[in-house]
Amino acid sequence: MTFQRQATSRTAARPATGSGFLFVLATLACVSGLVATYYYFVQTTTGQFIDESALVEAVELHGPAGKATTKFLDLLPTVSLVMAAVVVLFVTVIRKHWAEAGIAVAACVGANIATQVLKDLLPARPDKGVITLELNSLPSGHTTLAASAAAAVFLMASPRWRPMAGFVGGTFAIASGVSTLINQWHRPADVVAAFLLVGAFMIPAGWLIIRRGSWNAWDGFGGHIGSARIWLTLPVFIGLASAAVALYSLARIAPSPWQETSTTHYFWAGISLIVIAGYLATVATTSLFAYAARRRAPARR
Repeated sequence: MTFQRQATSRTAARPATGSGFLFVLATLACVSGLVATYYYFVQTTTGQFIDESALVEAVELHGPAGKATTKFLDLLPTVSLVMAAVVVLFVTVIRKHWAEAGIAVAACVGANIATQVLKDLLPARPDKGVITLELNSLPSGHTTLAASAAAAVFLMASPRWRPMAGFVGGTFAIASGVSTLINQWHRPADVVAAFLLVGAFMIPAGWLIIRRGSWNAWDGFGGHIGSARIWLTLPVFIGLASAAVALYSLARIAPSPWQETSTTHYFWAGISLIVIAGYLATVATTSLFAYAARRRAPARR
């Protein structure tokens, strides 16, 4: 039975029927979302105002939180690179997946290069009557680095570990994005754009990896601690809670008899936007790869 189990795990398992089309749609959604994010938050007055207001209001919470997040951001490049390198090298050496590791690393590097290129190529913020720095800060480089490193770990993980890797990696990327806002390094849209850019690179890379079929079989959700359903339900609940915070914050400053002057409402709405976008990407990507993975055939007795 053990021998048959091992043999099954080593057998090539092609992605589920129709999953290629879903991967294409997911990639196009990331690209479209990136374009829409840039257009709304950079090229429109309302988008600029919302984005800039969240950045300005971060001053109110910069104190102790700022000191902690500054240390985190200082360590972020090292932590991201070490985390990705250790996991990728471990999986590569143990499983001998050299080509897959090369694909994951190439996509990770490509996303970070593209971030810097976009910063230079995208036009400066047009004057829409909003007091803001004109230079382009979209996408966030720190967030791209954290998200792409987490994505590389996700791609190299076996299907049974991917749900947990997705949640932990998504949380890490979200924390990096929130930290850049608290420290007033980036606006919320810069962080969301980074998530979308990473997805545009890592999703096609993931398709190339699972197409090789060398470890694309699993027992489904609940068959292992790394594939417990909590790793999908938890980000959904956190995302819904963040949506409630965003709605409450924006409702308090919306035109009405009870309208308030915002002091931190835009900031909390911006934080919520980052959390919602990060965990939405986490759940969608995890579900996509779970669908593409083949169910392992039960061992014969």
